[in-house]
Amino acid sequence: MRRGIKTRRENPISASAVAPGMIGGRYNPLTESDLARIHETVLTVLETIGMGDPIEILRERALARGCWMNEHDRLCFPRALVEDVIATTPKEMFFLGRKPQYDLELGGHRVHTYGGGEAVNVLDVGTRHYRPSTLLDVYDAARLVDTLDNIHAFSRLIVATEIEDQLICDINTAYASVAGTAKHTALTFSDHTHVAPTLEMLKTIAGGEKQWLERPFCHGGGCPVISPLRYGRDNSEVCVESIKFGAPVWIVVAPQAGATAPAALAGAVVQCVAEAIASVLLVDLVSPGYPVVIGPWPFVSDLRTGAFTGGSGEEALVSAAAAQVINHYGLVSSVGAGMTDAKIPDNQAGFEKGIAVALAALTGCNNVSESAGMIGSLMGLSLEAMVIDNDMLGAVMRTVRGIEVNDATLSLEVMAETVKGDGHYLRHPQTLEIMRTEYEYPALSDRRTLEDWQSAGSPDIRDQAAIYVKETLSSHYPLHIDADTDQKIRERFPIILPAHAMQPGNGRW
Repeated sequence: MRRGIKTRRENPISASAVAPGMIGGRYNPLTESDLARIHETVLTVLETIGMGDPIEILRERALARGCWMNEHDRLCFPRALVEDVIATTPKEMFFLGRKPQYDLELGGHRVHTYGGGEAVNVLDVGTRHYRPSTLLDVYDAARLVDTLDNIHAFSRLIVATEIEDQLICDINTAYASVAGTAKHTALTFSDHTHVAPTLEMLKTIAGGEKQWLERPFCHGGGCPVISPLRYGRDNSEVCVESIKFGAPVWIVVAPQAGATAPAALAGAVVQCVAEAIASVLLVDLVSPGYPVVIGPWPFVSDLRTGAFTGGSGEEALVSAAAAQVINHYGLVSSVGAGMTDAKIPDNQAGFEKGIAVALAALTGCNNVSESAGMIGSLMGLSLEAMVIDNDMLGAVMRTVRGIEVNDATLSLEVMAETVKGDGHYLRHPQTLEIMRTEYEYPALSDRRTLEDWQSAGSPDIRDQAAIYVKETLSSHYPLHIDADTDQKIRERFPIILPAHAMQPGNGRW
C-alpha cells in the first residue's frame, strides 16, 4: 500500500480542499426560456395525459383535491395543485449518519456524491471474471465506502442474489449495510410489508424508538413509476410506507429515451420530470409537506440496438438537465451519473464516469448517485472502481468548489515578496498554509516520475485499487453494531451474515 493512501484513511486532515455539500450551479445546459417551456409542458402532461394505475389511497386523496379520472381511466392533476405541491414540498432536509460527522444537508445547490444501483454481478478483484453478487458483497461494499471520503453516503449497490425469500433479503441487506458503514444509508424494498420489520430492526440498532427518531440514519423509497406515465403498485406502496422512517422519502424514475420515453432529449426530460413530480404528488397527497428527494433519472438508448447506454454524452447531458429543472423548482434533486458501459475499470470507464458526474455536480445536483463502483451498464459492481471513483469524485468536487477571488488569493504581495527573494514559491508561507485547503490530492492517481513508476513495476491504477481493496477489507471491520445489540438482533430477526465473517482473520481477504 502506498503511504499516502494509508495516511488518508487513518489520519484525515482537519481541513481539505473538498467537502460534502459544496455549492454547484455554475453549469446549466438549459436556458431560462428552456426551463419555462419544459415546466409548461410538464404541467400539460400531468393535466391532459395523466398517470395510469394510481393505487387506491392516491386515487382517493387526489379526487378529493380536485383531480379527475379521464376517459382513458388515467389520473389527471390540475395545474394549480401541481404548482401548490411544488411550492410546499420542503426545500431543505438532512440525511443523518450514525455519527454527526456524516450528516448531509440537502437543498439549494449543495452537491453530494455516492453510489447506488442494484447490480446482480460482482467483478472479482484483479480479474475479468464476473459472478453473482451475494450478501457478503453488500457488507464488503459498505465497509469499503466507510473508508472513502468522497463517497458521502451508502446505497445498496448490489443484490444478494443467493437469498430467495425477499423479506429475508431486504432485512439482511439493511443489516449488512448499517453494519458496514456509519454513513447515511438508502434502502429499497421489494414489498411494502417489508418496511415495518426492517424498521423495527433499525430502531433496535439505534437503541430504541427515541434514539431512532432523533437520528434516523436510513431512508426508504423506490421507483413508483413504470414508464411511460404509469404508477407501479408495489413501489408506490413502498414509497408510502417509507414515510414511517421519519427520514426523507427518495423517489426515482428512470424512463429510457427511445424505448420508454421520447427519443428527443427534450421530450425525455419532460416525461422524466413529469413522472418525478407525479411521484412527489403520490407522497404529498398521503402526507402533505413530507420531505422528498426527487430523482428524475432519464436514461438513454443506443438507437442502433435499443440497448440501455449509461456512459454516453447524451446521458450526461439529460441527467444534468433533469437536475437543473428540479433545482429550478427549489426542490432537492437526485440523478444517476457515472453509469459506465465499460466492463472493467479502464479508460472507457474513466471518461464516461468523469464527464457524467462532472456535469451533474457542476449543475448543482444535490445527490449524484450511481457515481461510484457501477460498471457494465449498471449490471456489475467493481470494488476497485469504487476506490478509483473516490479519486474521481474528489477531483469533480474540487471543480464544483471553483476559485475564490479575494485580496489574499490574488496574491499580489506574495508575488512581490517572491521576486525579491527566493524566486520561487515552494517555501513561501502562503504555499505551506494553503497546500491542503486549496488543493485536492488523489489517493491512487499516479504522479510519480516515469523512472519511479517503472522501478515500482509499472502498475496501473487498477493494480493500486486492488491493493487498497484487499488491505482495507482484510482489516476494516467496524463495530457499528455493538455485540449485545447484535445478539438481540440475531435472536429476533433472520440474520444470515455469519458473525465470524464480520471479524478480522476470517481468511476471506
